[in-house]
Amino acid sequence: MGTTGVFRLSDVELDESIGRSTPDVEHERAVAIFDLVEENSFEPVGHPGGPYKLKLSLVDMRLVFAVTTESGDPVVTHILSLTPFRRIVKDYFMICESYYDAIRSSSPGQIEAIDMGRRGIHNDGSQTLMDRLEGKIKVDFATARRLFTLICVLHWRG
Repeated sequence: MGTTGVFRLSDVELDESIGRSTPDVEHERAVAIFDLVEENSFEPVGHPGGPYKLKLSLVDMRLVFAVTTESGDPVVTHILSLTPFRRIVKDYFMICESYYDAIRSSSPGQIEAIDMGRRGIHNDGSQTLMDRLEGKIKVDFATARRLFTLICVLHWRG
């Protein structure tokens, strides 16, 4: 089995502490989790290999990454402050609203410009997540993007 089979997530679960939201938000969560599990690179530093299960929860305004093996053996738990993400998530939601408004009433050029900004903010959030996980969990940029999408969906109350 190659590296991708060993250092990857096979399952992602959102803790009940996160609560439920509107059907649209629940759909976004399900899609984000599906995309993440479908394709990812996830390597807890110093661990010989998975595949892994990730349980995300929010505790005292912190993001908790609880990682286990597929059989449920604990691997590591990392707790990240959400403070570095607050501004990015807020900006991301604002530009997403602009994007959805633009789809209804703007020219293709305006929509494309807003979408480029939206992707740029999403990339900033993904890089921030990679920086926060450095030395703890190694992820590639595509995996960081999918995890950042999930972080945004966790904040999205609908």
